[in-house]
Amino acid sequence: MKKIAIVTGASRGLGAAISQKLAEEGYSIISISRSENSTLHTIAADNGQSYYHFPCNLADGSEVEDTFTKVYEKVNQPDTEEVFLIHNAGTVAPIHTVGHLHPQTVTDSTQINLISPIIMTNMVLKITDKKVTIANITSGAAQRPIEGWSVYCSTKAALNMFTQTVALEQETAGTSHKIFAFNPGIMDTDMQGEIRSSSEEQFTDIAKFQGYKEDGLLRAPETVANIFVSLLLDTETKSGVIYQINDFLN
Repeated sequence: MKKIAIVTGASRGLGAAISQKLAEEGYSIISISRSENSTLHTIAADNGQSYYHFPCNLADGSEVEDTFTKVYEKVNQPDTEEVFLIHNAGTVAPIHTVGHLHPQTVTDSTQINLISPIIMTNMVLKITDKKVTIANITSGAAQRPIEGWSVYCSTKAALNMFTQTVALEQETAGTSHKIFAFNPGIMDTDMQGEIRSSSEEQFTDIAKFQGYKEDGLLRAPETVANIFVSLLLDTETKSGVIYQINDFLN
């Protein structure tokens, strides 16, 4: 029987690290992202697992729906035992105060951070005869306002509420499906580089984030992925909970 992990934003950063770890744990990987990380194909093959890449612009709603229809058909097969859906892809753009936001960037950000996970979750929960676990990568920005990050804070807060609401619905329906969110904290990724490249006018906390890099306080994606995958595979992980990485660090 196949165990399949669908990972958005799997081409780099945390998504790539999660995909690699899950391949090592015996899961076939389905990558959904604009670009492909060919190394994942090698890692999956070395561990005897399948690997599939579906190119997709997650800011395009119709493309997301078309792509995930193909993904759904691939995972909803008789020999599939378990499905993980990991919404890792996200964007911090636009970084600026309200009154200076570009409408298209706001739309794209909302589509990537919130609408695409909703669409994909809606479709994967049509699977009723397999164990489905959904994990949403959230942020501490979902729980407090950060000047210049109004869209990011709002979409991540909405994703948390979506997580909790879906968990309630699945509990009420008596299914075995599980959904939770995970805040990975600050990592050494391209998103952090984008944050550091903004201006003080756009983001008043920029010096703090530059200091994270200079002082070596950014965690490696691989470190975070190990913690996340352990949580994902733990049968005691509870549906509807917003987990914080700091709770798993010594």
